[in-house]
Amino acid sequence: MVKKDLYYTKEHEWAKIDGKVATVGITDHAQESLSELTFVEPPQLNKLVKTHGELAVVESSKAASDIYAPVSGKVIEVNNALESNPELVNDDCYGDGWICKIEMSNPDDAKQLMSAEQYEEYLITLEA
Repeated sequence: MVKKDLYYTKEHEWAKIDGKVATVGITDHAQESLSELTFVEPPQLNKLVKTHGELAVVESSKAASDIYAPVSGKVIEVNNALESNPELVNDDCYGDGWICKIEMSNPDDAKQLMSAEQYEEYLITLEA
């Protein structure tokens, strides 16, 4: 499932842009590929991140995967519920399973992200 009102990366992160704040998580494709998450290591509050820089880590019984920042800025909020309930990402990756919020240092970063339609087309190329 791809939500229409979000932006996407080739590494399967999503971003919901609201003014200068980007709420970030991993896509349905990513959580499905990883299977049931057993651990989420969110970024530190106030951490400065660069686009494509390491943001967080998620672990499942299959693998550990880095999550990359879709935009540059400062982490202003983390989803603390994931510490005790990492499966929220599997259950609701676009809702309660968000990972963090970033105050963007350059709102133009969002222009580099894929639209929902572009991301759906990208997913088709991965299946080919």
